[in-house]
Amino acid sequence: MSNKHKDIRDFFFRGLMFESEATKFQSAGIQIGADSKYTEEQLLSEALSPFSISRRNDALEMSRLYSVLHCFENEIREYIRSTLSENDGIDWWDKIPVKMRSHAENRQKTALADSWLEGEKSDLLGFIDFGMLASIIIEKWMYFDNIIPSQHWLKQRMEELEKARNFIAHNRMLLPSEFQRIYMYIADWNRVIGL
Repeated sequence: MSNKHKDIRDFFFRGLMFESEATKFQSAGIQIGADSKYTEEQLLSEALSPFSISRRNDALEMSRLYSVLHCFENEIREYIRSTLSENDGIDWWDKIPVKMRSHAENRQKTALADSWLEGEKSDLLGFIDFGMLASIIIEKWMYFDNIIPSQHWLKQRMEELEKARNFIAHNRMLLPSEFQRIYMYIADWNRVIGL
């Protein structure tokens, strides 16, 4: 092996060793390298700096709520997908009501043809409206009734969360009591399905 190749190999090996040791130091609370949390906070601070302090505070408060709703909604979609896939097979999509399938397929077609956005477009369940998710569960209730307490319980929470979701999606500020209700409904869901 030439000295040049040996030097390159040694350089990469030392880098891997450092990375391995740095993880141990970081887990012990010793700062090694750039602080990614600090960097993210700085980037967010820069992006928000043109706006008033009260607007920034509202935005930060709403961003926490948006994050929880984002996780919740996508968790429900995954729960539906995995439950129906397990019970109806890989062609589960073909077995949900035609009206819902058509709705999602038309929205997907529009997104593929008309949108400059390049985000996720392949997941048809992602094109189902939030309010339709409860309808899918109720349509296939025999697969969900052993986990979800009742259809009434499901509809009540999903309807309330859909209203809040739409409010948030249009950048309207909620009251602290409304925040708490949303967190409570999501905590109920997480407890019921075992998250």
